[in-house]
Amino acid sequence: MFVSGWNQTVPTEEAGSMAALLLLPLLLLLPLLLLKLHLWPQLRWLPADLAFAVRALRCKRALRARALAAAAADPEGPEGGCSLAWRLAELARQRPTHTFLIHGSRRFSYSEAERKSNRAARAFLRARGWDWGPGGDSGAGSSGEGERAAPGAGDAASGSGAALAGGDGAARGGGAAAPLAPGATVALLLPAGPEFLWLWFGLAKAGLRTAFVPTALRRGPLLHCLRSCGARALVLAPEFLESLEPDLPALRTMGLHLWAAGPGTHPAGMSDLLADMSTEGDGPVPGYLSSPQSITDTCLYIFTSGTTGATVVLKSKFSAGQFWEDCQQHRVTVFQYIGELCRYLVNQPPNKAEHGHKVRLAVGSGLRPDTWERFVRRFGPLQVLETYGLTEGNVATINYTGQRGAVGRASWLYKHIFPFSLIRYDVTTGEPIRDARGHCVATSPGEPGLLVAPVSQQSPFLGYAGGPELAQGKLLKDVFRPGDVFFNTGDLLVCDDQGFLRFHDRTGDTFRWKGENVATTEVAEVLEALDFLQEVNVYGVTVPGHEGRAGMAALVLRPPHSLDLMQLHTHVSENLPPYARPRFLRLQESLATTETFKQQKVRMTNEGFDPSTLSDPLYVLDQAVGAYLPLTPVRYSALLAGDLRI
Repeated sequence: MFVSGWNQTVPTEEAGSMAALLLLPLLLLLPLLLLKLHLWPQLRWLPADLAFAVRALRCKRALRARALAAAAADPEGPEGGCSLAWRLAELARQRPTHTFLIHGSRRFSYSEAERKSNRAARAFLRARGWDWGPGGDSGAGSSGEGERAAPGAGDAASGSGAALAGGDGAARGGGAAAPLAPGATVALLLPAGPEFLWLWFGLAKAGLRTAFVPTALRRGPLLHCLRSCGARALVLAPEFLESLEPDLPALRTMGLHLWAAGPGTHPAGMSDLLADMSTEGDGPVPGYLSSPQSITDTCLYIFTSGTTGATVVLKSKFSAGQFWEDCQQHRVTVFQYIGELCRYLVNQPPNKAEHGHKVRLAVGSGLRPDTWERFVRRFGPLQVLETYGLTEGNVATINYTGQRGAVGRASWLYKHIFPFSLIRYDVTTGEPIRDARGHCVATSPGEPGLLVAPVSQQSPFLGYAGGPELAQGKLLKDVFRPGDVFFNTGDLLVCDDQGFLRFHDRTGDTFRWKGENVATTEVAEVLEALDFLQEVNVYGVTVPGHEGRAGMAALVLRPPHSLDLMQLHTHVSENLPPYARPRFLRLQESLATTETFKQQKVRMTNEGFDPSTLSDPLYVLDQAVGAYLPLTPVRYSALLAGDLRI
């Protein structure tokens, strides 16, 4: 029985084992098969997500290693301190003869960039009260303690000292302005060019902060920017002096050190900074001067609107007609864009130079899907790396997969390294939607949501230059749990079922036009200064064939005044940069408001500027004429056809 029974059961056990082996893979795959419809769209991108996460972590470790090496170096030498200045000095040692910058017919190597920025740094240090001696050619650390002067000591030095503190009159004639303090802010009002870079790097080496001021700013907006960042000095281009002449008294009243970056006839108390730089030595300066004390130290102020060892081609002004010729001439392989730039290129007539170029990668932000498709089809093959970010924000996304129309991915890996969320947002009230517990609600795939990111020590929100009230509304509390704090980007994004993020719209009082951010409140304040206007509502409207939103202002007249279009145009031209000037005007009897007496921006935006659907008087800014003209059906058609330039 035993033997017989054993002989009969062997085949049965073998069959069972084989069946189990066959079923095992199916059992393992069953969960995935059951969830295939939900998970597969995202799982297919897992290799790309893993690869990017690995690269991001490697980059983070490399940066940390560099920071530790810089911290361990001699603080008196140029290797000390981990900063922009330290990185330039490192590249100059590694690749001294390699071309760093091409600007027109001029070329500069990394070693030349290092020397020129050293001259700038020494000029600014002299304005801080340092005395390098005639020529200032002592190396870092060569003079010991005698190299440093106490604040104000330079003013007492005969013929040297703080030779640049306030220009010829102020510095050499007794000095109306005190030496610049360590960490003081110096504003640059300069066009794109080599001198801009030398001064920027020089300020970093001298331990001074830099403020990039848009070159179009004048009058009130310019003074506002300078006051906001606490500027103690201003370096401006000589070609701007004529348009800045009405602002000079106010600038002097602010007690600013004033320099011109180039020769010419300068007002009293203003010297040529480039000429003064030429008298300085080009030896390195101590690295500790530029070393930040913490990650929250201010390095740079940018009003909005790292070096890898590559060669940079810099143009003073963008030219869509010459772009591809420039790329071919300089064998450009990578260029940086904003969405508007790419639209300019695809709207250009065909050009032989657009084929046969060496461009392989375009990096930037704001590229709309329709322009993206046309751009790649016409100028490819090339890769587009679309990104999303804010200067003041603590979150950024990168479309590392190249998915057209996306600004990045919301994979769990990416969000683990760079956390963020999309929450439901009420465009009518302008506030996030909260549940019964008072917490925000995450969006579903395909649903537009407000992009927010947790504020932590690793991803802080440093705020804006000026008072803390400027950051009001940028921080949301109790988003998902009591006590948490999130940064409010003010942007609506959509996450699809594959985890790709796409830009949807901007919220609140800011829109983007001509590649620049326009604050509706600032534009409204300028308009409200006109005595014939009683109320103003500024918002952005979509214009077919244009990126972003054009500014539009709904106006209510102050009785018994009438609308003075000539005065209005003159006023906005003098007080607003070109990109912020309203392109459309809408005259109303009264402004529409919400139940809580807030201006209706969403509805006004949706109503647009079509004269066939709006009964209110409408006006358009004709750039060719330089005036606001009635927006008639004929002009409206010309605008849509691209014949009316706004």
